[in-house]
Amino acid sequence: MNKEELVKEISKKSKVSQKAAADILAATIDTVQKTVAKGKKVTLVGFGTFEARKRKARTGRNPQTGAAIKIAAKTVPAFSAGKKFKDAVK
Repeated sequence: MNKEELVKEISKKSKVSQKAAADILAATIDTVQKTVAKGKKVTLVGFGTFEARKRKARTGRNPQTGAAIKIAAKTVPAFSAGKKFKDAVK
């Protein structure tokens, strides 16, 4: 399912226009991104948690040459599915 299909489904289920559903989805995504970028968690009970996780610096390998390379530490976005979401996927 792509964003357009998701907007149509939200519009149909919530009985709002597709424009309103697209605006709501865009606002939700923007809010989640900005909150996680600030280092805070966004928890949607039953769905899951969005958060920023720190990765330690490590040594990797260049697949073409096999030479060791240093991979710098960084912060990445992460999602952990909630129990209800996990059960629905089973």
